[in-house]
Amino acid sequence: MSQEGEQEQSDRKKYEFRKVIEDLKDFEGSGTQLVSIYIPEDRQVSDVVQHVTQEHSEAANIKSKQTRTAVQDALTSIKDRLRYYDTFPPENGMVVFSGAVDSGGGQTEMVTRVLEGPPQPVESFRYHCDSDFLIEPLEEMMADQGLYGLIVLDRREANVGWLKGKRVEPVKSASSLVPGKQRKGGQSAQRFARLRLEAIDNFYQEVAGMANDLFVAKRHELDGILVGGPSPTKDEFLDGDYLHHEIQDSVIGKFDVAYTDESGLKDLVDNAEEALADAEVMKDKKQMEEFFEELNAGDLATYGFEQTRRNLMMGAVDRLLISEDLRKDVISYDCEECGNTDREVVDRRKSTPAHTCTECGSDVEATEEDREDAIDHLIEIAEQRGTTTKFISTDFEKGEQLYNAFGGFAGILRYSTGV
Repeated sequence: MSQEGEQEQSDRKKYEFRKVIEDLKDFEGSGTQLVSIYIPEDRQVSDVVQHVTQEHSEAANIKSKQTRTAVQDALTSIKDRLRYYDTFPPENGMVVFSGAVDSGGGQTEMVTRVLEGPPQPVESFRYHCDSDFLIEPLEEMMADQGLYGLIVLDRREANVGWLKGKRVEPVKSASSLVPGKQRKGGQSAQRFARLRLEAIDNFYQEVAGMANDLFVAKRHELDGILVGGPSPTKDEFLDGDYLHHEIQDSVIGKFDVAYTDESGLKDLVDNAEEALADAEVMKDKKQMEEFFEELNAGDLATYGFEQTRRNLMMGAVDRLLISEDLRKDVISYDCEECGNTDREVVDRRKSTPAHTCTECGSDVEATEEDREDAIDHLIEIAEQRGTTTKFISTDFEKGEQLYNAFGGFAGILRYSTGV
């Protein structure tokens, strides 16, 4: 499989995992009865079954009958699921969640979820029983890859932070005590210049201290350091060897930026496009820039669920663009009177609304079988038509526009369809 194909499959799997994680976050148990098991790929399934059997036996000692029954039922469900696996789990391991969750009105519902092959390997075996499912390790695996240190500074202020995958994260800031170029009355020009240079040196040391405190501990995980600011300042800072030598060696570029507040960190990422050519945020920006170019001056752009779907059905979509934050279902309303099919996109957590056929005006009802994840619906068509799917972050302006202004669905076409 090509690198692009592998990335597409990875993005799809991340989306599917995020959906499950969001569901798991909402589940609560009335006691310590929700079981989470993290299984690394080198742990034999038979060992896990033995551990679960032992936990089932020990659960007999739980005083509360309700909790005891719930825990044992969850462990039985997990054992039943593990029977489907051979000697070892799938690549990267697996995570199993099971337990009786509150379903309202004093009732409970048994829920079991199995997640195979997470984006990052499960590092060690973990058994956890609590009133909530243990999802934090899984969320850490889902974090965007790529870690860059960011520094912006002039002689007035400085900010340092991270670029984590697609997300710019400001962390520390400082303001300087460097006096302006005009000296106060009574001071000699020479003395004023010396004091000013000392103040600049002290400020550079303070900025380097912030950066070193933040970056040195992560130096083996860093993909690079970016430094931004006006030309004289950033050059003085880097040429003065203020940074820890390992951090200094990690600097992959210096760039002119107009601002050195938190917005300057985002400007630095924008201006470092070439240095960050492989960073996820730049890949997303290029996709959206091409989309907006076609939208404004060409005829190879489509957006909105129904228009994008129609173009997908025709095989006209080269790249399907979907917002990472999108959580929508599509409901198909099949009219028995005239045979027309309407589709309506709704929030995942909202109930199925009533509908009137757009062709004949008849009232149409839909069942749960007529409702499915909108992204899965489009991706299935895309895969059949050889269309590439790109998930777009909302952590930059045009990514936000895809979500807010275009409903989270768009596409770049192979040819114009007039749809």
